[in-house]
Parts: sequence; structure tokens; C-alpha cells
Amino acid sequence: MRVILLIFLSGVTALASPLVESAKKQIGVTTQYDPSYQSLDFPNGDVDPKAGVCTDVIIRALRDAHQYDLQSKVHSDMKNHFSQYPKIWGLKRTDRNIDHRRVPNLRKFFLRQGFSLGIHEKSNDAFQAGDIVTCVVPPNQPHIMIVSDRKNSTGVPYVIHNIGSGTSEDDCLLQYKLTGHYRFSK
Repeated sequence: MRVILLIFLSGVTALASPLVESAKKQIGVTTQYDPSYQSLDFPNGDVDPKAGVCTDVIIRALRDAHQYDLQSKVHSDMKNHFSQYPKIWGLKRTDRNIDHRRVPNLRKFFLRQGFSLGIHEKSNDAFQAGDIVTCVVPPNQPHIMIVSDRKNSTGVPYVIHNIGSGTSEDDCLLQYKLTGHYRFSK
């Protein structure tokens, strides 16, 4: 009886987070890390599914799970509110090929859309499967991840991300300095 209940509950978790399921589909498909600038179709542009960066995991998962095109959404918001976005790259105007693939731009976009939950103490209870988390990885690189429905033995959720060798599910959520916590809603 317990085995059946656990299997049933696992199914409920998976159904409750289409974003997690969409991100997991990228494991084994996206096997490379490629940060190169590329010209993309618009809207719904994407780099080769075999490669990408951390933001591409989020872009593909939102598109697959919710038909939400970050490329067009970020481009539109940046076009209308360019002065509110980071000026790290010295741009004078938007670039629909790369703007949505930059973590600082996604942080600003998610905040502007009301998806931000603020930065919490490093507590297991603050994170739900499908949440999006930003952090800084050494030496000082912005990074973005999706909180998984899988947890380690102490209850800390795993994350799904591309940190250098393709999309993977790893136990590293609380390993880095968190810079943002977001929950997507249409």
C-alpha cells in the first residue's frame, strides 16, 4: 500500500510542475555549453538544442511547458523600458538575439513581471518545484536554474541547469550565493 501511495504522490508532483518536466526533457539532449553569440529566428528563436547556456534551459522549458516565449517577451519589455535594464554590455538598443539569454536581463524582467519572491534564507521550505533561482558562481558569473521536484536526503531540492557540460540535474541549490527567486505565473 505504501509503495502505491508513493508512486501516486510522485505522479502528482510531476503533474504539478510542467516546467520541471520540460527542463528534465533537455537532459541528455543539450550536452554542450556554448555561450557564443548567434543570430536567431524571431519570435521563438533558439540555438541548436544540443548546445546552449543556463538561460537556454529556462527559455526552452517555459516555451515547452507554457508556450511562453521569453525571447519576444523580454524584447518587448526591454524595447519599452530599456533604461530600466542593466547596462553591462554597453548596448544602446535592444538585441533580440541575445537579450533574453543574459541572466541579469532575466532577473530584471522577472522582477518587472511580478514573478519575484525575494531572496529568502537558505531554507528548504522556501523553494517549490518549478521555481527559478538565480545565483553567482565562482569567480563572479551570474547563473540561473530551475528548482527540481527531486530532493536530497536532507530535503534540499536539486536544480536543473547547464553549468558547463549540458543540461543536468544536480544537488547544488544552496551551494552558491543566491541573487533571486522567482515563481512563474502566466
